[in-house]
Amino acid sequence: VIGHPKYQESKRIAIFLSMPDEIQTEEIIKDIFKQGKECFIPRYKPHSNHMDMLKLQSAEDISSLTLTSWNILQPSDDDSVREEALAGGGLDLIFMPGLGFDKRGNRLGRGKGYYDTYLEKCMKHPSGKPYTIALAFREQICESVPVAENDVEVDEILYEDC
Repeated sequence: VIGHPKYQESKRIAIFLSMPDEIQTEEIIKDIFKQGKECFIPRYKPHSNHMDMLKLQSAEDISSLTLTSWNILQPSDDDSVREEALAGGGLDLIFMPGLGFDKRGNRLGRGKGYYDTYLEKCMKHPSGKPYTIALAFREQICESVPVAENDVEVDEILYEDC
């Protein structure tokens, strides 16, 4: 990931805080700050498909986040001081999680459509749609995954030996 050209050229990067069954993102987040890039993480709104990407101040800032009922760390609902990526300069790159992927770029998420809805908003932002990279285990690559018409394909899927 760290040697990837799209990562190298990106300044504003959104990345998920990994759950135990996902590719671990902690070292990538540390590198984002080490490289002087800006890091944004998701804040999911429960009972909706709305998600914001809020700015982290440092890798250590993660320890100030709240644990949700889904066991995900994220900024609290009343945190209004963090920059939302689309309120500023948009995003250059989004690293995306998922349960399964196919080689055509289709992604099976957890079923709420958070990333698809967010990418639709990105497309309306002056900076346009960011490049999207899904981080996966080789075992998550399938022949095909079910898709709906509002699902947005990822630009690239990174996994071992890809």
